[in-house]
Amino acid sequence: MNVASLTSAPLARLRGVRHHYGRTLALDGLDLALPAGQVLALLGPNGAGKTTAISQLLGLQRPDAGTAELFGLPPQVLEARRRTGVMLQAAAVPDTLKVRELIDLTRSYYPQPRSVADLIALAGLDGLAQRRYGQLSGGQQRRVQFALAVCGRPDLLFLDEPTTGLDIDARQTLWKAIRELSAQGCAVLLTTHYLEEAEALADRVVVVNHGRVIAEGSVAQIRATVAHRRIRCVSAVPVARVQAWPGVQAALHDGERLEIVAEAAEPIVRRLLAEDATLSDLEVQRAGLADAFLALTRDAQKEAA
Repeated sequence: MNVASLTSAPLARLRGVRHHYGRTLALDGLDLALPAGQVLALLGPNGAGKTTAISQLLGLQRPDAGTAELFGLPPQVLEARRRTGVMLQAAAVPDTLKVRELIDLTRSYYPQPRSVADLIALAGLDGLAQRRYGQLSGGQQRRVQFALAVCGRPDLLFLDEPTTGLDIDARQTLWKAIRELSAQGCAVLLTTHYLEEAEALADRVVVVNHGRVIAEGSVAQIRATVAHRRIRCVSAVPVARVQAWPGVQAALHDGERLEIVAEAAEPIVRRLLAEDATLSDLEVQRAGLADAFLALTRDAQKEAA
């Protein structure tokens, strides 16, 4: 994360934003702020309000109450929009144009665009420049969309599910590019269903549900909201017996492996070793971001009910 992000004014901000679709409340007083050089992962279940929040910041919708700002200006102002790059889930890109033609066209919109070579390297487009967009796979099209989003050297980049459809190598290429952009001072607002992606990239995580922020902090802080440990091993101890042990929250067989979720790992591991001398392949993991996300959203659903 860029050091300046610790003290600079936010490049993007929502203040107390409320938004309805008919009688459905999509955003319920949402506050959000994104400074320079920070990668912010906006997480939430389907229908939580993530897409609506991005639409407010991009000026595609106007709030019923509260304010949305880009660079201290209304999002509809051209001066603010010129400093923004956007990669949404759906993109209207002409199928008949070649990748190089799309890059050249998009670069022509900006006074100081990135070089073609830089864009091809950033997005991993080697060998695709002369291919027509409509002939590319879904993952290749996402890489082209990323290149177009960063053509103008944006100070603020919106990435909505950017790695959907990408293989592991292409995903790693995009992760590397996002880290480079953040290090150069670009603020990145990321939404993703791949929680390992948020864990790998995000400086800060905001979890929303029912249009409200239910948790906010670093990845470590969000993970710390769930104290349990996950224990995996190959063991002959019956699941039913393990489930009855004090401190065990859940136990099941995942294929040949016994998987246990417990409040603390040490007493459970000691008991496993005492009861099964043949125990093998023992692993102990702390709660990950996915565990914390599920626990937070589950608790929020219970409160709403």
